[in-house]
Amino acid sequence: MELPKCMSCKDGTLIPLSDYGTEGASVTYKAWACINPECGFQLRIDKGQVTYGKRLERPNS
Repeated sequence: MELPKCMSCKDGTLIPLSDYGTEGASVTYKAWACINPECGFQLRIDKGQVTYGKRLERPNS
């Protein structure tokens, strides 16, 4: 599968991320995130709402 280029930074690639729904069912491609650490663009679906553009931050360890 060829992954799309990030349209935000034009340098990174978007990778698909999966998760589990509230009932435990698998949600394939729930989010897409840019692999360029300087970009951090993401697109996600939460409860039927599409959100995008928020920069992903690393959790504090």
